[in-house]
Amino acid sequence: MKPFVFFDLDGTLIDSMPYHAKAWIEALAEYGIKFKEEEVYLYEGAIEFETVRDIFQKKGFNIDRKFFEDLFKKQKTIFLSRYASKVNPFPEVPTLLDSLRKEKKILALVTSSHAEILDEVLPKNFYTYFSVVLTGDRIKKRKPHPDPYLEALKAVNADFNQALVVENSPAGVTSAKGANLFCVAITTTLPEHHLRLADLVVKDHTELKEVLLNGKDKM
Repeated sequence: MKPFVFFDLDGTLIDSMPYHAKAWIEALAEYGIKFKEEEVYLYEGAIEFETVRDIFQKKGFNIDRKFFEDLFKKQKTIFLSRYASKVNPFPEVPTLLDSLRKEKKILALVTSSHAEILDEVLPKNFYTYFSVVLTGDRIKKRKPHPDPYLEALKAVNADFNQALVVENSPAGVTSAKGANLFCVAITTTLPEHHLRLADLVVKDHTELKEVLLNGKDKM
């Protein structure tokens, strides 16, 4: 088992994606644009302008950077005002993090969410589990670019073969693999076939715990 574990946040440690999806759908509706919940899940974390522009072009819309920035700001406002208070960690996550800490694993949190979001949705005691917390506003290029996980490696002074990533979205998996990291994907928001680029896919946090603590033969 590798000594460093890098966790994504939304849909991986906290059950926030249904609420992020609602906020995106409501923000888009104000511009007369329809998105389905699964579409939001498919593009979760992929909030670089170029990535979002390509997504909109596939749906027949051309957007500029100002529209993107206004939309992103509106989504954050809706999420924080209407939904952030409803978000909780997945039930198994505290025990998982406790177990990893007891095993002396060094943990990092790597999320596309901005610090202002993190402060509202992450329980304060969770910060004690992580040696490093990297939010989207601290990274020049967010997922699916490899930069977030390359920055995490630098922050903990680790080589790529010493760390693994836990993700739940295609953009997150692509980011991890772009950084040449072993990636475990969990099917909290999407079925396995959408996560096929991951090295290993687990169905829930119980299986994830088993893999992270006892899965030496798989990693």
